[in-house]
Amino acid sequence: MAATAFASSEPLDPTRLREAPVGYPRPSRLRAELKFDGPKAQKAAETLGLFTVADLLAHLPRDRRDARAVADLVPGDSATVIVQVRGISSRPVRRRGMRPLVEATVADESGSMKATFFNQPWLEQRYPVGTRLALHGKFEGRRRFRVQAHAPTADATSGADAVAHYPATEGLTSTQILALVNEHRDALTDVVEPLPARLRTRERLPQRAAALTEAHFGGADSAAEEARRRLAFDELLLVQLALLRRRRARRAAGTAPVFDSERELTARWLSEMLPFTPTGDQERAFLAVDQDLACSQPMHRLLMGEVGSGKTVVALYALLRAVEHGYQGALMAPTETLAEQHFATIQALMPGAVVPIGLLTGSTPARRRSDLLRKLATGELSLIVGTHALIEDPVLFARLAVVVVDEQHRFGVRQRAALDAKAAGGERPHVLHMTATPIPRTLALSNYGDLDSTQLRELPAGRRPIKTFVCSSQAERARAYERIREELREGRQAFVVCPLVSESELLQARAATAEFERLRTGEFRDFRVVLMHGQLATGAKQEAMTTFASGAADVLVATSVIEVGIDVPNATVMLVEDADRYGISQLHQLRGRIGRGTHESFCLLFGSKQSARLDALARHADGFELAEIDLELRREGELVGTRQHGEASYRVAELPRDGELLERAHRYADELVAVDPDLAAPEHALLADELLGAFGAEALAPIRA
Repeated sequence: MAATAFASSEPLDPTRLREAPVGYPRPSRLRAELKFDGPKAQKAAETLGLFTVADLLAHLPRDRRDARAVADLVPGDSATVIVQVRGISSRPVRRRGMRPLVEATVADESGSMKATFFNQPWLEQRYPVGTRLALHGKFEGRRRFRVQAHAPTADATSGADAVAHYPATEGLTSTQILALVNEHRDALTDVVEPLPARLRTRERLPQRAAALTEAHFGGADSAAEEARRRLAFDELLLVQLALLRRRRARRAAGTAPVFDSERELTARWLSEMLPFTPTGDQERAFLAVDQDLACSQPMHRLLMGEVGSGKTVVALYALLRAVEHGYQGALMAPTETLAEQHFATIQALMPGAVVPIGLLTGSTPARRRSDLLRKLATGELSLIVGTHALIEDPVLFARLAVVVVDEQHRFGVRQRAALDAKAAGGERPHVLHMTATPIPRTLALSNYGDLDSTQLRELPAGRRPIKTFVCSSQAERARAYERIREELREGRQAFVVCPLVSESELLQARAATAEFERLRTGEFRDFRVVLMHGQLATGAKQEAMTTFASGAADVLVATSVIEVGIDVPNATVMLVEDADRYGISQLHQLRGRIGRGTHESFCLLFGSKQSARLDALARHADGFELAEIDLELRREGELVGTRQHGEASYRVAELPRDGELLERAHRYADELVAVDPDLAAPEHALLADELLGAFGAEALAPIRA
């Protein structure tokens, strides 16, 4: 196949290639620090992550916009124009302390005008006659243009009358960034090509330097998109390499106990104690867990599922498999409220205290805590549910073998590793990661590619669909309260969810405490109303929840602490205030607290009827479908290394738009890690350097055989 020019089908002349001067990149020059005029611009650059020349070249334009013609400008317009300098001079300013003012006569094909630059006398030498400029500023009429930002741009023969618009921030404009990019354009020759030639040929990818040049200085939309996809592939590939190397390293780091005996305790629990028949998805999840636990390699499985699909049942199954082999199990949750809810749920799923279980949080009284620690260390206590308190130094286990980490994305890498280290005898524990949020395939591959995954999409028999309505007017509010009172008179119960614990003039949101006081003396004065939020003492939260779950209270006013783990089949209505302040997945989780009984249920979302998120919830009930919609509405990014404990954006790649590109990157990374896990081969040396630069030494740590 003949070599081709970037974004062109015109073959390159082999003779010209042979005669071209030989040059070698000097990547050390890309590490040069950027210099800015003044501390404000310097701080703005740091906000954008622009520290070095390499950072600048990786900061791609968001889009390209056609420049305005001089003849079309109207007094008062703020606009960007592309013009050529016809004349330039400076003159002193009478005002004390002001530097000479620079005036330039500039023109495009439609006309000319005077451009004024303040406090920059050096521009008279920088922009000689003939210089082509991109100017951004305000047209003041009488053919005068007050320049606010400026940058040299493509020469007049390029035909590029579109202006690259960069992500910017206060203190550093897009045009200033464009000027910097033009200033460092020669640095593109120092960009190295990290991808092996075989990979670029197979995937039909242009060279990185060519892609960066096209992204910053090109014009054709198709070529710009090809350039973006090449750079997006680099990002996605590095993430996949880091995730798959982490997965391989965990498998090579040590062995875990093998649990391959026939079910005994778990079989009795499933057939005699579990108050319902497991769904087909749960049975398949049990089988997947059994297969993992029967291997000496530690299990690392992600369990995700639809709201109410029974993830806790699968988690308890994994824990009981450890117990019936004489080992211990632990479930770690990110908050005390969630840990308490898991503890109560497990107790309800295991009637008769078949297996001793404890709860350990930061609020556990000292005497109770001391007793729990003693029983864990001796093996007397088989199961423990807790928060970060489980990873504290005084907590020792006799034979910890299975760990369930709920909402694992809310724990840092080192926090999860600290619980792993609690296993005894030098073995590694089996780990089941659990999330209450359905995750689209693209995001699961991007963020959790180092884990095996299991989905629970099937709901238990008897679950009825929930009718969801978006409300905004006072008339709709009045009807909503009347509808709730009708349900309460029928003996049903209702949730009212508010986004804050206390009033905030800044956010103007209905707060749980204020709304509780208003409702119990107003719309629901004939009913019993209780309050629950995360800042209540543990005892007060438990009392509120117990009161509501038992039916002694009719309405529970709460914050989103009830998002997961609450199971009150008699609750048929949920009203969410300021629903615009929640994300799709959180609202779907909240909605999942109702519809658990035999009666018809209603979810009332108070917010804007123009909200795409609220509209999606009103039209769709499937959590995985909503997760795809959510991903369309927001950008997702990397979850690699220890520098992040949440989601960060890719600089170039966009999901789900680049889902197919992600699949390609995953396939290649999988192949590469299988044959050269340490990237030690000469052709992978530059790729290893990229991985090191992107995620630090931990991402490239040698994998033990």
